[in-house]
Amino acid sequence: MRRVNGMGLIGLVLIVISAGCDTLRFAPSEVQKQNAYVHHRTVQAAAVQAKQEETTETLQGLTEQATQQSEAILAYYGLPAEIPPSDTVPEILSEGNRTLAQTARVEAIQRPDPWEVADHLLELGIGIGGVVGGAFGVRMVRKLQLAKEKSIALREIVKGNELFKRDNPEYTDAFKQSQQGQSVDTRTLVTAMKE
Repeated sequence: MRRVNGMGLIGLVLIVISAGCDTLRFAPSEVQKQNAYVHHRTVQAAAVQAKQEETTETLQGLTEQATQQSEAILAYYGLPAEIPPSDTVPEILSEGNRTLAQTARVEAIQRPDPWEVADHLLELGIGIGGVVGGAFGVRMVRKLQLAKEKSIALREIVKGNELFKRDNPEYTDAFKQSQQGQSVDTRTLVTAMKE
């Protein structure tokens, strides 16, 4: 087996952190599933209404396509455990369903903390090292624990620097000037950590 390089592990953690968690998302919540269901019912009702009002073929086609698209969204999210009231147009347009949509949006924009993701990856690696056992497993666990300690230290340094700049605005320019020698990778990493 190839030796696990401690710097490689730290690099992996830094990549996860610098890449951010825009691509990582939480699984759909019950509220998001309910909102997807109400959305599907809304576009179904709009398609029916468009036909009843004998609107243009274009509008009818758009609402029919929206219904098919919402089916795909609902299939992805999954059915909610509790179906919200949405059998009639007044139920669909109720204040409760409007609030549901707002809550679902707030939940949808939340992303995992990159530091927590990195910590979980390191913990997973430590657990795997414990299962692997032997000399390789022990070395792997030691290197991962060291990587975790360095990750914590780096996080504390960045947090401390941000507090210093916030509490001492008169030194912000001098602080930034002292950081000019950093590599592009380091700057990218620190910028990602501050977000």
